[in-house]
Amino acid sequence: MTQTRETDVIVIGGGTGGYSTALRAAALGLEVVLAERDKVGGTCLHRGCIPSKAMLHAAELVDGIAEARERWGVKASVDSVDWQALVATRDDIVSRNHRGVAGHLSHAGVEVLFGAARLTGTRNVRVEGHGEVTARRGLVLATGSRPRTLPGLAPDGRRVVTSDDALFAPGLPRSVLVLGGGAIGVEYASFHRSMGAAVVLVEAAERLVPLEDADVSRHLTRGLKKRGIDVQTGARLLETAVLEDGVRATVRTARGETRTVEAERLLVAVGREPVTDGLGLAGAGLTTDARGHVAPADFSRLETAVPGIHVVGDLLPPPSPGLAHASFAEGLLVAEALAGLPTRPVDYAAVPRVTYSSPQTASVGLGEAEARAAGFEVDVNTMPLTAVAKAMVHGQGGMVKIVAERGGRVLGVHLVGPHVSEMIAESQLIVGWDAEPSDVAAHIHPHPTLSEAVGEAFLTLAGRALHQQ
Repeated sequence: MTQTRETDVIVIGGGTGGYSTALRAAALGLEVVLAERDKVGGTCLHRGCIPSKAMLHAAELVDGIAEARERWGVKASVDSVDWQALVATRDDIVSRNHRGVAGHLSHAGVEVLFGAARLTGTRNVRVEGHGEVTARRGLVLATGSRPRTLPGLAPDGRRVVTSDDALFAPGLPRSVLVLGGGAIGVEYASFHRSMGAAVVLVEAAERLVPLEDADVSRHLTRGLKKRGIDVQTGARLLETAVLEDGVRATVRTARGETRTVEAERLLVAVGREPVTDGLGLAGAGLTTDARGHVAPADFSRLETAVPGIHVVGDLLPPPSPGLAHASFAEGLLVAEALAGLPTRPVDYAAVPRVTYSSPQTASVGLGEAEARAAGFEVDVNTMPLTAVAKAMVHGQGGMVKIVAERGGRVLGVHLVGPHVSEMIAESQLIVGWDAEPSDVAAHIHPHPTLSEAVGEAFLTLAGRALHQQ
């Protein structure tokens, strides 16, 4: 006999967008059922943000030992990297976070049903092994994304891998060809280089991280090349042969030359695509766009054209950036909308973006070219990070770039250098609250810190330059 019951809210997908929706809805007194076919925490926790950043921290430690020896006279060296020990530490961090998320959901009273979910109507969901559930308030689609692949280049998990596969590879390769120069490709190129691999990074666009300001791309590329990464932008992969001991790829460079690249591993990092397989969207009157996204009819509530069905996370098209921290905000918004509270749309223009490579990049708001294309007359200040003493200590270079409306608010802040991921939150507030350079210049940044460079850049824009000439 088919089991049918009711609840207030059904959330399909237990990643960052889904579980944040569930937790906030439960906190507002709603009865919530969350359907998840794998593990709560989603891609970010199990195959993305958390494990990859754990690995990048290990890479930073390796780089730090090299710096200690070569720059500071500390006679230290890396004998080897114990991959299994690195994986064990990474997996322990993931496991503890997973238990934390599961514990939060349980404590909040969210009922988690493990199994594939399918829409059977505008308020009905069938969960494999659990029967059918009807939502009194509404449904939330939060099924996330997976790595995109290329036609004729099927990942085998061994020689041709995605970012998911790279996390669970049996060991470290001696050489890697990374296809894709967005944040994911750059991070994996950086990681493998730190671990001693020869790395070729191929990007079809004219520059790396092409969605960022051009100066960010330039400084990042310079930093990666300085570390020995062979960066090829404006380049195309023509063909690939998978060999017993690696891959052989033919690449057309920006100069039109044909080049053969051999590597133990080819890592495909050409973006991600929404997951809607088996979700039964058509049965609920929903469709996807050309790239597989489910577009909301109203971005202020993230509600689709079918009343009561909301979307969060990677299923959303732009301007949602497909970032975990944006999906947290989207989950809060949707939960509050379902609870009948007044809502404020997510300010996508003030969502920070970070690439956790070495050097790191962090930005928020408009780049210079974007601002000019949007019709703004702008004032721009770009200064080297090494204009402040603390950046000299780190010795990695970098920059701070501020884009402001002429005589008005700050439109964008762009950083490249060590630890800039920890500096961008201040700039999110600056952009999100429409601050002007003089507003920021009135505040004192601690000395000596890297954040002091942000303060110095705003002092200059406000006409009060101190160290910057």
